Amino acid sequence: MQYTHEHLEIQKTLKRFIDEEINPHVDEWEAAEMFPAHQVFKRLGQLGLLGLTKPEAYGGAALDYSYSMAMTEALGWIECGGVPMAIGVQTDMATPALARYGSDELRSQFLAPAIAGDMVACIGVSEPGAGSDVANIKSRAVKDGDDYVITGQKMWITNSLQADWMCMLVNTGEGPVHKNKSLVIVPMRDGSNGKLTKGIEVAQKIRKIGMNSSDTGLIYFDEVRVPQRFRIGNEGAGFVYQMQQFQEERLWGAASCLVSLSNCIGWTIEWAQERKLFGATLADQQWVQFKLAELKTEVEALRALTYRACELYVQGQDVLELASMAKLKAGRLNRIVPDTCLQFWGGMGFTWENKVSRMYRDGRLVSIGGGADEVMLQILSKIMGIAKKPNAA
Repeated sequence: MQYTHEHLEIQKTLKRFIDEEINPHVDEWEAAEMFPAHQVFKRLGQLGLLGLTKPEAYGGAALDYSYSMAMTEALGWIECGGVPMAIGVQTDMATPALARYGSDELRSQFLAPAIAGDMVACIGVSEPGAGSDVANIKSRAVKDGDDYVITGQKMWITNSLQADWMCMLVNTGEGPVHKNKSLVIVPMRDGSNGKLTKGIEVAQKIRKIGMNSSDTGLIYFDEVRVPQRFRIGNEGAGFVYQMQQFQEERLWGAASCLVSLSNCIGWTIEWAQERKLFGATLADQQWVQFKLAELKTEVEALRALTYRACELYVQGQDVLELASMAKLKAGRLNRIVPDTCLQFWGGMGFTWENKVSRMYRDGRLVSIGGGADEVMLQILSKIMGIAKKPNAA
């Protein structure tokens, strides 16, 4: 995959916005454990960056997924992980199924404002007892007249403390676990006063070891009434729709690491060239030279894998295998690269404000969120034919 002039212009626009309007505030947002999502998303919407792959009828640019990949990669210039993740939820996690399968009414009411940056979206899949095991979710939507009445919990939900709506995976039937779920758009707030929708409670703002500028919540739903017309696509197809969304989420996860991992190595090279050690510099040590060269090679291998997966995805091919590989590799490198670089920074690397230590904290999530490393390995083992596929009952 080769970026065109148009791809590079998107990256140039986004990097300028990051340099001028995001990075100067990152330390403040990290300390506050939240960033102003509506403010940032509105500016991104004005720049036309929240709907690159979405239909033109709803404010999108109707470009192919490689443009989303270019944007995602450029988000790596943000000097924290939380803000890029929150943006990725808006563009590549909460909205793909809505854009692909939602009714015209639903897309006008929720997708168009998300693309414009007027609404903040979140994706509600994980629960206290069901993270990577998506089929095991317990939240339920029961029909009552023309409505669904939703009861349950969603946990680890990015953007949820500020979100205007949630793309929520719920059980809408009693059949097999892969065929009894639906994706439903749940308004989180009353548009007239901004208060939480009746029956929705932010039970806890979850404090994390990293991704601090991104708000994460445990959300309770107690008989929340939602029109059935807010369901995305067919009833019972939610599990399939969510698995499709996961492909884009995992490609996003891999692409979002490329610049930040490269920057981590670059910062460490600069530090090593200045740091004096036993009459020479740290960069003069052969072990340091070889290890940093090895890490850069690994990052470039991830880039090649991610680009290949994206190219095939744009061609319309199923990239479950390659997307899972890229997500797995990205998670591993987000642990290995910052950890190795932090060691070279010595005591300075163990300070809270150090950019490498922030990457060390933030990057750990990549091996957990969007399907843990072990889930990626399970998927790959099944595709390779060396693991049995369980009955979808």
